[in-house]
Amino acid sequence: MKDWNPEQYSKFMKERTLPAIDLASRLDVKNPQKILDLGCGTGNSTQLLKDKFPFAKIIGADNSHAMLEEARRLHPDIEFIFFDGSGDFSPLGNDFDIVFSNACIQWIPDHNSLIPKLMSILKTGGILAVQAPMQSEHPVQQLIQKLAFSDKWAKKIKNPRTLNTLTQGRYFDILASITSDFSIWKTVYGHRMPDHQSIIEWYKGTGLRPYLAQLSDEDALKFEAELLEKVTSTYPVHSNGEVLFKFPRIFFTAVKQ
Repeated sequence: MKDWNPEQYSKFMKERTLPAIDLASRLDVKNPQKILDLGCGTGNSTQLLKDKFPFAKIIGADNSHAMLEEARRLHPDIEFIFFDGSGDFSPLGNDFDIVFSNACIQWIPDHNSLIPKLMSILKTGGILAVQAPMQSEHPVQQLIQKLAFSDKWAKKIKNPRTLNTLTQGRYFDILASITSDFSIWKTVYGHRMPDHQSIIEWYKGTGLRPYLAQLSDEDALKFEAELLEKVTSTYPVHSNGEVLFKFPRIFFTAVKQ
């Protein structure tokens, strides 16, 4: 798959950063010494953590070289490392006060084992803080999946994206099995979009990548056009000409005991 495109991803940076702000606001930690930002992207969430905890050692980690390069350019005073969250966590150690992950784990399979791995790199009393899109509740994600599996496109898109995000109830059960001190909640963001094409541009920076990467440039444009038709029929235009783009996200925090 092609690497991430920082420029495309950053088109909606204000909207993408809002959940990170909300998640960071729940971190009531006094004088943390070491923090990991897993799936840091271009470093917007990592900078939030640095602003909130200026004396902590903060490490941003991502598996995209392009995103890391942009993060280092934008935030030269923060440490960023290459790390694949689907691999072995033990090289990271087990002395983090906070493990923070904003809009990352939806790209990593098997959350039943991932969440205990994330907890394993915390010190006792450390906090895990996670936010992820609730993929099964996203109309656009459903439209993309349906289109990709259609007779026309299934022959060309051999590897449709796996949706890894679990239900709120399943995360509750996983967290309850490893700690008694956790919180879980859901927020539906109402993003104001100037038009339907903006929703397509949003997904081109994230969820559409695995599909478009498997298509020729010509077919990618056709796939986008068909998706735009479906998005246009799904999201009404409001009286001021804008489109309300509802985006449900799941959050949880958990303390290592």
